[in-house]
Amino acid sequence: MSSCHKCWHCITKRTRKDATRIVDVKQTKELSSPGAVEVDSPIGLLASTTAAFLGRARRGPLNTPVFIENFSEFRDHFGGCWSGSMLADAVQQFFSHGGTNLYVVRIANNARGARIDLPGPNGPLVLEAAEPSSTEHVRAAVDYDGIEDEKGQYFNLTLQRLAPDSSIVLDQEIYRRLSCQSDNVLFVGSELARSQLAHVCNTVPAHRPDSTGAGYINQTEMGTDGSALSDYDLIGSPELGTGMFSLNKIEEFDLLYIAPSMTSCVPGPAAVLAAEIYCRRRGTMLILDPPETWMSTSDALEGFEEAGYAHPDVLSYFPRAMSSHSATREESIAIGGAIAGLLCKLDRQSGPWEDLDQQGFELSHDLLPALDIPASEAHRLVKGGLNVIVGQRPGHAMVCGSVTLAHGSQSGDQFTSLTTRRLCLSIKNAVDSVTRRTVFKLNTAAVKEHIVADVRKYMDELVNAGALKNDRFSVDCDTNQGEKRINCTRDITISLTFDPACSDETIKLNICQAKSDSEVASQYA
Repeated sequence: MSSCHKCWHCITKRTRKDATRIVDVKQTKELSSPGAVEVDSPIGLLASTTAAFLGRARRGPLNTPVFIENFSEFRDHFGGCWSGSMLADAVQQFFSHGGTNLYVVRIANNARGARIDLPGPNGPLVLEAAEPSSTEHVRAAVDYDGIEDEKGQYFNLTLQRLAPDSSIVLDQEIYRRLSCQSDNVLFVGSELARSQLAHVCNTVPAHRPDSTGAGYINQTEMGTDGSALSDYDLIGSPELGTGMFSLNKIEEFDLLYIAPSMTSCVPGPAAVLAAEIYCRRRGTMLILDPPETWMSTSDALEGFEEAGYAHPDVLSYFPRAMSSHSATREESIAIGGAIAGLLCKLDRQSGPWEDLDQQGFELSHDLLPALDIPASEAHRLVKGGLNVIVGQRPGHAMVCGSVTLAHGSQSGDQFTSLTTRRLCLSIKNAVDSVTRRTVFKLNTAAVKEHIVADVRKYMDELVNAGALKNDRFSVDCDTNQGEKRINCTRDITISLTFDPACSDETIKLNICQAKSDSEVASQYA
């Protein structure tokens, strides 16, 4: 075997796609020359809506957003449907209802990877599978081929992931001339830290492991799937980038959904509050399932009032759904994944300023509302901020109401309209993504002129698309003026006033781009 010192591993076979579309959310573009004004790309009218799902899965990388475009890719990365989580069901709903772009983040509670003990003269080199799972099957082989080493320091290591219940090799990594000496540039602990298959567990022994000959060492201890997720698992840590904060690795997404661990479970108040705050910061809508225990309109209205959920960036519904093939209504189904898919389809075909309750945006034939809601009660639910699932014939059930949970929030009643709120978020994100780098530019007058012209052109396109009622909108841009919303060295505030076609009220939207320590932060109101 020839050595390959410059490559940290050689993958000989891989069926699962890497999440190549994940980028860092921080942007640090500097000016090429003082005073220069670089022209940003034009603001696009319609971009593909992207959703992000969090939840428990049977296998897959932890706290790592993986971009997928169909259910087959989800199965390759995370396994199929599993009784321990409804994440796979939600992903199936998403794609079957028109969704196309999805990030999936696997979260676990005390899950552990399979263990492999590689025997040696000073004790075993212990490895642990990188992906915790009871179905993860990883094996290892050690050889000394091509190594001329009188001190017996170096060794080659081959890692393989096998398909569950078979000997088919899914992934393989080969490492040349590894060492057990921590001061060596090819220290096994450092090299395997980047492995997608296994990491070093416990203390590394002083001497290299024994050669396994032509065979492999199978795992000596099975991995585990862990327990049901708690609110704290879902929230995670901003410092460690776990839980919902793992989404910081994604530059942009539009919808957030937390898949329940089991059919009867929904995220608790702490996780919902944290998700509300996170969505507010990212300009994203949160889709929230109602609990299975709510069996009437009064249950739903009283439940949301007691929980204190009142936020314009949260969308929920009632009732849950049931399978059209079921003879009873004993087990209801959360359909947050389906609603996310329908919203993506709506945005792609019409725009976020349109309502979902129109032909072509029905729930699939196998989903019916678990309760038949009379018109009078449906009106009460919508007034309370809950969208209503109506329609008792397969293929005709729809999401009606187009409301958010803004009722009773500080944002006021203007954002109780889902179409209005989503239009505002769409405008904010479109303007933000293109103009956020202008805060670095020094030619203030030219920057302001360019921003106003670019945003006005974008608003004209919204008028032509039917998103705005008329062309009586205003666009202003101020630099380092007015109240500082963020502690920064330079800021740009873009103020918009416009009349949405979906509302009788005039909307005022402020977007602040702020520079501090070579980073850009955004706020809007």
